[in-house]
Amino acid sequence: METAVILSLGFVVSFVVIPPLMGLMKRKGIVGVDVHKRDKPKVPEMGGIGSLIGLTVTMVSASVMEPNMAKFFLTFLAVTLISGLIGAIDDLRPLNAKVKPLLTMIASLPILITKTYNPRLVIPIVGRTRLTVVYPFMIPLAIAIPSNAVNMMDPFNGTMTGTCSIITLVLLISAIILNRGEAAIMCAGLLGSLLALWYFNKYPSRVFVGDVGTLSVGAALGAIAIIGRMEVIAVVAFMPQIMNAFYGLSTIGRLYERREVARPIRILDDGRLAVTTDPKAPITLARMVLARGPLTEQEAVRVFMVLSAISGVLALLTLYLMLVTT
Repeated sequence: METAVILSLGFVVSFVVIPPLMGLMKRKGIVGVDVHKRDKPKVPEMGGIGSLIGLTVTMVSASVMEPNMAKFFLTFLAVTLISGLIGAIDDLRPLNAKVKPLLTMIASLPILITKTYNPRLVIPIVGRTRLTVVYPFMIPLAIAIPSNAVNMMDPFNGTMTGTCSIITLVLLISAIILNRGEAAIMCAGLLGSLLALWYFNKYPSRVFVGDVGTLSVGAALGAIAIIGRMEVIAVVAFMPQIMNAFYGLSTIGRLYERREVARPIRILDDGRLAVTTDPKAPITLARMVLARGPLTEQEAVRVFMVLSAISGVLALLTLYLMLVTT
């Protein structure tokens, strides 16, 4: 019941907050160009602030409803807000590609300070491990990697919000099966706020998420994986984002910002999307999706959603293996 209440609260608050936020961003001139449309419309940016507000309300409310779990909720919220702040700074004054991952590592401090983690990682088939010394050093990476991987995979309208909603749903189901009440409530708050943001961000986008949204959502998912002790499940669910980041970094050979490299996607005269002919463009998951031939933006987004759904099913199979080996 509490999970349903928190999910609904996150959705309603974000759904109410985002429209006036869109108007504010438009008036302030904080807009982005939708490069995959022929008419290149200008769309309000930083819509992720709306989902952050929704998530904040849900976690504060959950802390009041379940004071014995407040430590987990507030730690999770702190990680998300710190990452969101870094993203907001990047939206307003772009950060260096090498600096951003280092800054997102700072967002892991609340988890390290409150010690809301369990170093006994459960690996399918292997069983329970003891990483008492190593695990704390892995936590900054467990926040920085998903936050930046999500940031790198937002090529089309609704891609990030849609795929991350699927990941969050998978973690929510896993948390319920594992009887991890605190993780289930965190997932519910994130999923509710994400679904509201997806409604405005889906094709054709009325608002862009911005780095404030991508970095905070990625960090939130990383925090849920750590606090909820669902690390391996999260890694499997994250496979599309991990693959996208790996392909991009391996082809360019360094950390980079989208504005620094040639775009991997071009628009045809009929409005469909196709792979660029520029050999300097990075290989991304979007480019691989379009390798077989041109697609409309909506068709490309559906492929991303299917890939995330497949990864989600594999993540749930991983959960099953964890249960039978522990």
